[in-house]
Amino acid sequence: MTALGPGIALIALWAALGSHMPGFAAHAATTERVVVNRFSGLAIEGFDPVAYFIDHEPVLGSADFEASQGGAVWRFHNEGNRASFVAHPEVYGPQFGGYDPVDVARGVTFAGNPRFWVIAGERLYLFGLEAHRDEFAADPERFLRQAEARWPKLEQTLAQ
Repeated sequence: MTALGPGIALIALWAALGSHMPGFAAHAATTERVVVNRFSGLAIEGFDPVAYFIDHEPVLGSADFEASQGGAVWRFHNEGNRASFVAHPEVYGPQFGGYDPVDVARGVTFAGNPRFWVIAGERLYLFGLEAHRDEFAADPERFLRQAEARWPKLEQTLAQ
């Protein structure tokens, strides 16, 4: 089952807001196993990864609730979300380290944008392009088969 959040209109709104943030991809490192902002060290631009599951939308985390994991600093909206992530980062962290799974399926790594997201199979996926999010949502199993086959080799080429 694929969830597009509370509705496609809300996602379209977030996507539109994200498109007004030029340079997002330029600031995200694509040589790390987890996508981080190379200037701030924040994973997924400081958005709370647990909030996608709880609030069904991207929510900015706070410097008051941080955790380090996977070579990145993760921010959370509250202590409960932080504790959930620390206990189960494999569940709440974006799959493929936050790289776009459509690109991973094609054999390349491109940083996902936390405003373009889907929860599929109870896992979070981030996308570099709104069109990739829509393609993936239409047939996640196809992209996941290809991405999971290519990810181990791609992951080896990324720094630790």
